[in-house]
Amino acid sequence: MTAKFVKRILDRDSVRGAAAGMAAAYLRFVFVTSRWEYVNAPEQFWDAGQPFIAGYWHGRLLMLPFAWRRKVPVRVMISRHRDGDLITRTVQRFGFGVVRGSTNSAGAVSALRELLREIKRGITICLCPDGPRGPRMRANEGIVLAARLSGAPVLPVAFGITRRVTLGTWDRMVVPLPFSRGVFVWGEPILVPKNADPAVTERARAEIEASLIAVSAAADRATGHAPVAPAPLPTLAAADG
Repeated sequence: MTAKFVKRILDRDSVRGAAAGMAAAYLRFVFVTSRWEYVNAPEQFWDAGQPFIAGYWHGRLLMLPFAWRRKVPVRVMISRHRDGDLITRTVQRFGFGVVRGSTNSAGAVSALRELLREIKRGITICLCPDGPRGPRMRANEGIVLAARLSGAPVLPVAFGITRRVTLGTWDRMVVPLPFSRGVFVWGEPILVPKNADPAVTERARAEIEASLIAVSAAADRATGHAPVAPAPLPTLAAADG
């Protein structure tokens, strides 16, 4: 079976719908057959109905719906990339709303406006600052811009699980296996001032990146794994070139 044939099959709407249903069923099976711990969950935000921006790495996407308190309204930004349709259909089965687009693409302005409207309505947003193409575990400025314009804090989150497969993809996607022990680790809120200049903006971006790396590493260590490493930083020569 060639990659071209698989792509043609997945282009069918009915096939994508069925695949999303199977993916959601599998993730529920993993969740209910495993024991889970929540570290530093943002209960105070949920209790107060206060929206925030949840930041997560692309490689930790799969168990994201279970990091959440049920019935708390949330929207996930999913890219308009072809693979994003399958992800969209899957997360919608968990009651998540979806904003299609990216804060780091040609459609950034319209996507950002929709994000800000949702936050103003009191709805939390989930953003993936290294998606949809990487580099792995390196935060782009889109999440900082959303935080600065909305005034909402960024809270990093990651999951770890004892039984897993780590794919050889660019994001080192963590695929959870059932009958495991898992953990969701949340970071401390990070605020970006509305009047942030470029230097402050870069410091906030670096802080968000470092915190996301830290919660991911903590989740890995808590479940018996060596932390997944971020993509190497570009060399000075590459940056100058």
